[in-house]
Amino acid sequence: MGAFSIWHWLIVLVVVLILFGGRGKISGLMGDLGKGLKAFKSNIKEDATDSPAKAEALTADSAEEEKSAQAQHSSETQK
Repeated sequence: MGAFSIWHWLIVLVVVLILFGGRGKISGLMGDLGKGLKAFKSNIKEDATDSPAKAEALTADSAEEEKSAQAQHSSETQK
């Protein structure tokens, strides 16, 4: 049970070449996965740069909702 012999390494090398080498389906899938990860990362960066503007818009919306709720509450208490 020691180190692998040369035959073990040759078999591993052949399997790796079949899976990832040339025009194999796996290498195409890995390329598509890489493109997907790049697109995901770029979208995350875009969201991070847009977040201050979105937070400002959300703050303005919540302030308007709070004012309308207070106005409704004060009109109900006057009745």
